[in-house]
Amino acid sequence: MIDTLRHLAAGHPTQLPEGLPLPRHGRCLVMGILNVTPDSFSDGGLHMGTRRAVAHGLRMAESGADLIDVGGESTRPGALPVPLHEERVRVAPVIRQLARAGVPVSVDTMHAEIARVAVEEGACLVNDVSGGLADPAMAATVAAAGVPYVAAHWRAPSREMDERAAYGDVVSEVTAELLDRVTGLVEAGVAPERVILDPGLGFAKRAGHDWRLLAGLHALREAGFPVLVGASRKRFIGAALERGGTPAPPPDERDAATAAVSALAAAAGAACVRVHDVRAGLHAVCMAAAWAAGGRAPTPA
Repeated sequence: MIDTLRHLAAGHPTQLPEGLPLPRHGRCLVMGILNVTPDSFSDGGLHMGTRRAVAHGLRMAESGADLIDVGGESTRPGALPVPLHEERVRVAPVIRQLARAGVPVSVDTMHAEIARVAVEEGACLVNDVSGGLADPAMAATVAAAGVPYVAAHWRAPSREMDERAAYGDVVSEVTAELLDRVTGLVEAGVAPERVILDPGLGFAKRAGHDWRLLAGLHALREAGFPVLVGASRKRFIGAALERGGTPAPPPDERDAATAAVSALAAAAGAACVRVHDVRAGLHAVCMAAAWAAGGRAPTPA
C-alpha cells in the first residue's frame, strides 16, 4: 500500500498540490499564521475579533504570504479544547472576508465541522495538526470537499502530548506513523496527490527530537509527499538560543532564528514553511532558492 501511495503522490514532492490558487514561484511557499485566539503561545489575543484578524491577514498578504492559515483553537502544550461553536465564530467570518478579498486562505483545525464550514467560506486547504486522529470524521469531510490536506504527526491532545514524547529513532518512527495516517486517509477517500505531510515539530516531541526531524527532513520527502514545516517561534528554537545562563528569548523575539530554520528547511526541499513573520520568512526562502540556483536570481516573488 505504501509503495502505491508513493507512486500516486510522487512527481513534485517539493511543491504543494496543483489546484490551489497559488502562484508557482520556483521557491518554497510561505504560509502566514493568523491565530484568532486568546491563548496561543506567542501572539494570543493580538488578533482577536474579525476586524483585527482580517486586517492582520491582509498585512501578511501584502508582505508576501502565499497563504494565510486561520486558526481558532490554540494547540500549545497544555491548551484546553475550545467548543466548536466558539471556534466557528472565531474563524468563519475571517476566512470569508479574506477569501472575498482574493487572499488564499487555509484553516488550521482538528475538527471536521470547522473544516467543512471553512471550505464553504472560501478556504482552499485544511491544515490539521492531528492528521485526522482528533476527529474520525475529518478524512471523509476533506475527501468530500476535494481540497488539499496537511496531515501533521500527532500522538495526543495538547494537555497530554509531552507525556508521549518517547522515541527510539524519531525520524523513522514519525515517517512511519505519518504514512500510516496517509493509508487511513486514502482509504477514507482522500486523493493521495492532495496530501501534504508535516513532521509536527513540538507536538509530542522534545527539542532534540525536533532538530533530528529537521536534519532528517529528506526521509520524509522521500516518502513522495510535499512537506510543510511549522517551526515558527517554537520551544526548540528558544532552547537552541539559551546559552551560558542566558535564558531563552521569549517567542516574539525568535523570528530571526525562525527565518534561519525556514531557509534551511527550504534548502532541504520543504514545500512550505508556516511562520509568524512573513517578510522574514519570505526573505529566507528566497535565499534558499538563490542558493539552490547557484547564485542565479530566483523567479521574482
